[in-house]
Amino acid sequence: MKSVIVAFLTCLLVLCSQGQIGGRSSKCKCFNYVARVNRELIKTEPVVHPPSIFCQKTEIIITIANKERCVNPQSPLGQLILKNKSRQTKKTAVSTMSAPTHTNTGSSTTRRLHTTAKPMQRP
Repeated sequence: MKSVIVAFLTCLLVLCSQGQIGGRSSKCKCFNYVARVNRELIKTEPVVHPPSIFCQKTEIIITIANKERCVNPQSPLGQLILKNKSRQTKKTAVSTMSAPTHTNTGSSTTRRLHTTAKPMQRP
């Protein structure tokens, strides 16, 4: 019985380790990078994939002429995209943290906001 379990675990280990020669995973999306890009040709917002267990490098994908292209994260454009993404992430985090939350508990001490609007006058 123990030999069956050992054989099964060995097969499982072999199957899991296939395709990861030299620590490189085949799940990366970017293998070739564009050399130069005119910023006005970028159609959509760049997609940034941070390093993960599937791909150990940061990947930046842009859309030019309805085709997805990869930008080198070390290039000037790649650095600009990463800087803008980090700014955008910080803004989003700050706005969600500072957003007021209102709860109505139904108690008499809860203040209620009233707005006054001018009645519509009909001609």
